Amino acid sequence: MATPAAVRHMSRCYIKPQSVPEGSQEPFYLTPWDLTMLSTHYIQKGLLFTKPPDTTSIAILHLLKDSLSSALLHFFPLAGRLVTQKEDDPPSYSVLLDCTISNSPGAEFIHAVADVTIAHILSPIDVAPIVTSFFALDRAVNHDGHTLPLLSIQVTELVDGIFIGCSFNHSIGDGTSFWHFFNVWSEITRAQGKCDCISRPPIYKRWFLDGHGPIINLPFSHHDDFIHRFALPPVRVRFFHFSPQSIARLKAKANQECQTSNISSFQALSALVWRSVTRARRLPSDQNTSCRLSINNRPRLNPPLSRDYFGNSIQIVVGTTTAGELLEHGLGRAAWLLHQAVANHTDSKVRVWLEKWVMSPIVYQLSGLSDPCSIMISSSPRFDMYENDFGWGKPVAVRSGYSNKVNGMVRSYPGREGGGSVDLEFCTSPVRENVHEDRTISVGLFGVGNDVCSGGANSMGPLPPPVRHSSSECLGPDCTQTLEEPILVERVSSLMVGFCGEGSGTRDCRFDSAPVLIDTSSLTCTPGVRPNEALSALNLVTADLPRSKVSKVYWAL
Repeated sequence: MATPAAVRHMSRCYIKPQSVPEGSQEPFYLTPWDLTMLSTHYIQKGLLFTKPPDTTSIAILHLLKDSLSSALLHFFPLAGRLVTQKEDDPPSYSVLLDCTISNSPGAEFIHAVADVTIAHILSPIDVAPIVTSFFALDRAVNHDGHTLPLLSIQVTELVDGIFIGCSFNHSIGDGTSFWHFFNVWSEITRAQGKCDCISRPPIYKRWFLDGHGPIINLPFSHHDDFIHRFALPPVRVRFFHFSPQSIARLKAKANQECQTSNISSFQALSALVWRSVTRARRLPSDQNTSCRLSINNRPRLNPPLSRDYFGNSIQIVVGTTTAGELLEHGLGRAAWLLHQAVANHTDSKVRVWLEKWVMSPIVYQLSGLSDPCSIMISSSPRFDMYENDFGWGKPVAVRSGYSNKVNGMVRSYPGREGGGSVDLEFCTSPVRENVHEDRTISVGLFGVGNDVCSGGANSMGPLPPPVRHSSSECLGPDCTQTLEEPILVERVSSLMVGFCGEGSGTRDCRFDSAPVLIDTSSLTCTPGVRPNEALSALNLVTADLPRSKVSKVYWAL
């Protein structure tokens, strides 16, 4: 597929609430959860749609701008700006939000065009690099909201689609608040802007510990004391899809191994990810490794906060063990560690953390996100992403921007078909091995089939330990090659696998869609292939996957 052209910005404007919102004249105070985010990136998430027929671009843009103005009437903090208040005597330093409409130009709205199709976005194995250009405020940290908009919408017209990218200041709200805004905006747009009463009004009453707030004095004299910009190293980004049936099997397996019924579907899935990544990294057995989960505090407080509470209310819980312990024991033990971390995150734990923070405030740094021995799982498959119908139907896909992407970051989304399916967005280092004639390979983490993630492998029992293939023979047109065990490959650049099913004839299948766990009873080779150089350099990594029926495999350069 040809390299697509760059994204071209056609216009830029600012959108204010359609009238002066009630409460916008009052200061909007930031909580400890909000303030910890000042040095991290904006949230960048967006939705891809097929282009609506019989509707002009001018009409679409006009409707989106009009409905955004209506949405900002309900979400007026997103049209504001951050301000810092400093005093020398006595010394004080605080950051809050000015929502006064006259003091801010409003939210940013960008119209862009890219000469690419939906297929350009969805077909590549790794997420297409052009996707990062569908978002504004790239590399901005949340403290930049003093001078930059707190919300930037970029509507990018594709040849056959529309991508709506949203950059949302993370000091103003978390993922729950982000998708709440997106849901309301699409609801208003779907009603052609005629929506006087939205289904879920946001709640702006700030939540502080008793005896603290609303003004929080930070122990700094200048923002350079706590804002540290960090250039993120490059990563490869890929999506994996898990069906409801595969997740149900993982949950059942984890609970059976631990003789419990308390492990959730997401804890079992997270455990699979943690063990698979750890195995692929080949960590020393005594190396500590952890799985960090972003967790919503709203339902865990006593009394609980409403799901419509607007702001940040998240923390991190951690499951920790050694790489050896993690891999020597089954899926259930890893899932149980995560279950305990989540179950122990109670109202009292939240309050203790906040008490400590008030005594010694911290601001999260981007450099602390990456840990080569651990993973971080954020976002949530519970967010209503595919319910965002702007009047053109259901989104085709969800994608994210540059922000906060480091090695080991995993973001979770609902699958498009619903029903409990999950899509995971993996960020991994683009480490490659040199093999014969400078061809490169990268090792995969999962098989992709009805039993685990999308693709094709059926049935019974876990795969064996990693298999090394080191054949040195050249294969002729009629030969086959037999493996003792199944093999798992994510991608082999410049290689392809050929296979034939009963009565279907031989065909070549390039790795151009999803990772592949080969599963067939008859695999034949094409003339003159020489698989040995590449395969002898490749130690294929297995995960907690069902046993395949692979018997014969060939590779073609």
